Amino acid sequence: MALAPAFAQALPSLDGIATEYNHEAHAELLFDLCAALVRAGMGTPETWQQCAGNALVFARHAMMSGIGAERGDLLQRNVEYRLQVSDVGEQDGYKTSLGEGQLVVTIECSGCGYLKIGPAIDALEQEAKGLGAAFYWMLTYALYRVMRLYNHDDAFMYEERMTEYADADEAENRDQYEFPEIEKALPECIRKTLKHRRKHWALDARRLLRRSSSGRYGSWIERLRRIQRLSRLRLKQSRDWIENGNYDSPPVPSLLVAFKERDAITACFDEEGQYMLEGTCEPALHVVFSPKNGDEVHHALRIVGRFVALNYELFQLVEDLQSWEARHAGTGSDRGEPSLRAA
Repeated sequence: MALAPAFAQALPSLDGIATEYNHEAHAELLFDLCAALVRAGMGTPETWQQCAGNALVFARHAMMSGIGAERGDLLQRNVEYRLQVSDVGEQDGYKTSLGEGQLVVTIECSGCGYLKIGPAIDALEQEAKGLGAAFYWMLTYALYRVMRLYNHDDAFMYEERMTEYADADEAENRDQYEFPEIEKALPECIRKTLKHRRKHWALDARRLLRRSSSGRYGSWIERLRRIQRLSRLRLKQSRDWIENGNYDSPPVPSLLVAFKERDAITACFDEEGQYMLEGTCEPALHVVFSPKNGDEVHHALRIVGRFVALNYELFQLVEDLQSWEARHAGTGSDRGEPSLRAA
């Protein structure tokens, strides 16, 4: 008689009770970011519902939708980028908080793209003398404004370092050094312009490209023009965040530019690439902003958008040149698996 009456349910019902709990540090910044993305037209109430009200999932979805599936697929095929938005930065090897109410968007490269440009330069030179060199230098200058690439300049610096190491070493050890002889790896038209570019060479190169824009390789030149226009956009980026971070090395190159399969430039990159990820590398792109400041959000989106758009044009050009070479010059040699090159 003292026992409690029988109860129909052995366990209480979990209906209506949350089955998981997510906690985000500085969650207010994350919600401010989501609101900013909505105001920028990169998210909708429907998207919020699809993400089940998860702010982190919504922010990622909104940013990826801003990039677009076509662009995302192209970049994924050619280069290994990672986009991240965070409320902490790197300083002295440790994660430290940014200023009050600030976020940083970064794009890091862990595997660079690859462009074998020698066959295209030869074809352009056959079209018009100096056209191949003009195309190469204009592309190089445009890319340098926005991203880091590895080309003959970096290979020359590697060769110079090897020479210095050999000179400083004991005489009996100097035979062990291998020197890549970069200048011999350059096409003749590049070697000539490397040493004998006149004062107004850039103006002459632009005129030559303009005259050839309606020719056989006009689509390449038009793609180059779009890259140049994007690279000239005046989008100021502060270096304070990077300089205070004490990174071990500059960004991993977004693109390796070589002239032939396994040439001296490729060999130098493969040697240096073995050590590029041993330290902390600067991001390929970084922007610090406040999600509550509309102007700063707009500026950050423009910088990221320019970077993505330029890479989209660049790797369309890379694939165009690869397709042309496959049809006209053949690509029978195996690239293998060199360090830090994306598949």
